[in-house]
Amino acid sequence: MFSRWKSKKEEKPADQQHTIEILAPVSGQSVPLSEVPDETFAGGHMGKGIAIEPIEGKLLAPFDGKVAHVVKTNHAIILEHASGLQLLLHIGIDTVSLKGSGFISHIATGDIVKAGQILIEFDLEAIRAAGLRTITPVIVTSSEEFNYKVEQHFSKVTANKDSILTVGF
Repeated sequence: MFSRWKSKKEEKPADQQHTIEILAPVSGQSVPLSEVPDETFAGGHMGKGIAIEPIEGKLLAPFDGKVAHVVKTNHAIILEHASGLQLLLHIGIDTVSLKGSGFISHIATGDIVKAGQILIEFDLEAIRAAGLRTITPVIVTSSEEFNYKVEQHFSKVTANKDSILTVGF
């Protein structure tokens, strides 16, 4: 009876809803962002996501997309999915202080990448020797602005094999 007064901003019909599976960009243990020892990430200020305690120093593309930005010190990148979704991959905490030492980038801003492609190699031992944490946040940027629904999957993960996030929009 009241259906004609319902809000126009209703859920999209099921055939218009989309989801993206984000594969683990590094192998290790996925954990909640709240376990990241940096309030910017832990507090969700950069967006929704997950973090991974890596067991090897290879960052792989979690989906086919475009490199939107590579930080000059090669410790972080932003990848863009064809849908427009952007993902921040940040290797370690305070690793910008290493000024690129221990990081080898295999990509540049503007590159098109395929899921599983090596993006950056990093030296876990060098990061630890500098007294820094290797925990790697994986953040869906602008998740609030675009009302992305982000579901996290916590477990031991293998890069380019296991899903860590399901993003709905």
